[in-house]
Amino acid sequence: HLIRAFLKAGVMEDGWVKPNKLGVPQGGPLSPILSNIYLDKMDKELEQRGLRFVRYADDCNIFVKSGKSAKRVMNSISSWLERKLFLKVNATKTKVVRPTKSNFLGFTFWKSGEYWQAKPGDDRKIKLYDKMRELLCRRKAAAQPLSLVFTKINQVVRGWVNYFRVGDMKYFLIKFSQWLRHKVRVVIIKQWKLPKRIYINLMRINKALKCNFSDEDIHKVANTRLGWYKRSTGYVINFLLSPKVLGISKADRPGLVDPLEYYLSRK
Repeated sequence: HLIRAFLKAGVMEDGWVKPNKLGVPQGGPLSPILSNIYLDKMDKELEQRGLRFVRYADDCNIFVKSGKSAKRVMNSISSWLERKLFLKVNATKTKVVRPTKSNFLGFTFWKSGEYWQAKPGDDRKIKLYDKMRELLCRRKAAAQPLSLVFTKINQVVRGWVNYFRVGDMKYFLIKFSQWLRHKVRVVIIKQWKLPKRIYINLMRINKALKCNFSDEDIHKVANTRLGWYKRSTGYVINFLLSPKVLGISKADRPGLVDPLEYYLSRK
């Protein structure tokens, strides 16, 4: 009764509820559950044929040794789904590809010696960069409290790493972590804005951490005519606003999470 009520609930389009006569509404919470129930027969059929596969809801990858075998299996399974389960296979999404060109739930694969390993797909990496660019847009981020900026960054980074942590992404996160911290330093320096305030804050960190930068070194950074982006690449800024310093929690401001360190701790 509950399943029938879900299926007949209808869909909302442009503020109007319309009845759905066939199938499950796209993105409905019941869709993955019903897929797992209905496609159980498909799992048993694939196991009976001795095929290696992985499936989540209605997304499925079947692994074979050659392209010729792949085409034969794809045609055979597509026909079986239409005949036995009365399902129409999506022709645009169903294709034969090598593991390195595949994309399954955001993952792709690469070969390490004799074994295959998963890693985040390039499209998901691009989306992560785009999301961070949006959060760390200088004009917007500099106008917000640093505690709010750090909180948003930490939420995105932790969520992304937790999802993809079963894959290998150490070298990607090394590069991404450096890029992320540079963007954060640009926002911090722009928030300080005035040369005098930049000088005072950098000197305060210099003394607290006993970094031994000279007064002249910090004075040059504070009064340089370089733009926000370039002045944040100098060794003084990088050293004083290091990953360790950015990771310190202060009052209501959380420490900035280190993506690489967080990933290694979750492995």
